[in-house]
Amino acid sequence: MNDCLFFGLNYDPKLIKNETNEITKPIQFKFENENENENEKQIKQISSGGFSTIFLFKNGKAIEYLNENDSKQNPEKIQIEENIQKVTVGSHNEAILTIEGNVFAKGRDINPKNPKEFINISSLIEDTNDRIIEDIVSGYSTIYLLTSNQNVYGIGSNHFAQLGFDSKTLPKTEKPILMMKNVSKIFSGNSSKNIFLLNSNQELFGCGYNHYGKLGLGESKRYETKIQKLTKIQNIPKGKIIDIQCGEFHSIMLIENENENENENENENENENENENENENTKRKLYSCGRAFFNGLGKDENTYEFTEIKSSLFENDDDILDFSCGYNYTLILTLKGKLIGFGSNYFDQLGIENIKYQLIPIQIELPKLRFNEEISNYHISCGYNKSFLYYYSPFSNLEEDLIKLFKRKEFCDISFKTKNGEIIEAHKLILKYRLKDENQIEKLQEIISKKSIKESNQIFEMIYSNRIINPKLYYEIKEIINSNEKIEETMKRIYLNENENEKEKDFIIERKEKQYKFPKLILIMRSELYRGMFLSVTNDTSNKVTDYSELSNKSFQIFEYWIYSNQIKNEIQITQEIIDEIQIGIDYFQLNQTNPNLFDLLINKFNN
Repeated sequence: MNDCLFFGLNYDPKLIKNETNEITKPIQFKFENENENENEKQIKQISSGGFSTIFLFKNGKAIEYLNENDSKQNPEKIQIEENIQKVTVGSHNEAILTIEGNVFAKGRDINPKNPKEFINISSLIEDTNDRIIEDIVSGYSTIYLLTSNQNVYGIGSNHFAQLGFDSKTLPKTEKPILMMKNVSKIFSGNSSKNIFLLNSNQELFGCGYNHYGKLGLGESKRYETKIQKLTKIQNIPKGKIIDIQCGEFHSIMLIENENENENENENENENENENENENENTKRKLYSCGRAFFNGLGKDENTYEFTEIKSSLFENDDDILDFSCGYNYTLILTLKGKLIGFGSNYFDQLGIENIKYQLIPIQIELPKLRFNEEISNYHISCGYNKSFLYYYSPFSNLEEDLIKLFKRKEFCDISFKTKNGEIIEAHKLILKYRLKDENQIEKLQEIISKKSIKESNQIFEMIYSNRIINPKLYYEIKEIINSNEKIEETMKRIYLNENENEKEKDFIIERKEKQYKFPKLILIMRSELYRGMFLSVTNDTSNKVTDYSELSNKSFQIFEYWIYSNQIKNEIQITQEIIDEIQIGIDYFQLNQTNPNLFDLLINKFNN
């Protein structure tokens, strides 16, 4: 079961049937439909609006809680055949983005004739070459689509000029209408009547509802409630815009910039350390604009340009990890695991008892979760008046290991050249099993030769992790990869094809009774002991053989199978003696333990 906390309005729809209509502090969320085993699936994303809440699971399926279902209080599965990669819920609409780049949506302003039926709105885009969608967001009765060609379309209501056109001439549209070209990111909110668009030059544009200056256009525009065309936002804080989220009367911007005390001239030539030190050299700050009273601005007075939210809760060594805006409140999660909120608490959406609104940031008490493991895998989602804090890791255990391995070049044995002549190195053993056959390597070479270094890296990440990172590029490689095979199945095939892979098993763990052969790449992924050994290898130790005899043959077989598959063989009988041996082996081999880890799997199998 996931770590997922819920607090706020437990109504419209009711998510936890045995609780009151308002949940005053964060409590564990559990699905009620246990017969469907939804509670065994890992949550990938949560999106909540005025009348519905959607849970997207890691397996690409989703369920929705609808207000009209309150009588039976059970969610309904979203019946879309394609795997879903993102969901977004507005005040009167829902939309889902599939891994194929299609968008299905429903709502009163999307499909007035049958507002409860999902329709493919991406197929309604007139330019047939612009129908692969990379991102979606919802606003108030509006849905925005970012295409693979970096164009933005809007569909639905334009009553507040949130489509960037005169609202009287065009009150709404039932087909996607082109709003802007050359866009890198889109930002809005589930109850917001405005939109922000960021172009490739980091220039920010906005349009729509500007009440109390929530578009950040400044004092001179504070009384213009409707901005009927996309307008450039001036006086943006310095730094990289990471995210913008909008409530009804407020907008919050997350900016990443260099630490003020960082020496700009220091370590200029140490490029290989750049990624490792990235977090140390940058600082994230939050900026807000709009209405202060009873809203999630983080300040006690209105502000008409984006100005920094300052608080003693944001320490110098505590950075912003994630944030989310509801209708009139904001929640923030820091790298130290502090949950901070401000704005309206009328429905307990801040998770604080006996208070109706909080103008400035306040820390929210949380039960103990898995913060010490991977705080970076926690996410916040605010609905209309509902709040969620949940744990989601984007990779499976083996996917995560493969992505890490892709970035380590010490054992790469095959090279690819991009269109600009840059060289990307890869691991032939991994490609051998991720591609449909070895002949596809030549086709991959041809594809990479026409791509930039950024696109090439995305292609390899999709091959290694089996995740759709860029739908447009995915279409170009889908015919040459095993896209339907799980990473665990790939690794087991490497394990099972003993004769075929004999030449790739280039390291021997020798024991008194038997020799075990492994590819060094696999051991690097799974064991810190061998990672350290191989990555500091010298000529006299390149064929090093270890001798570790404390594990029995059966225990070593468990260890061997888990290294490849992150599973335990069903036919092996687990005893207390084996558990004790494996516990010693885990420490000796310094296994990279993730959830579920080997010891937990053994205990569960033993207890059952």
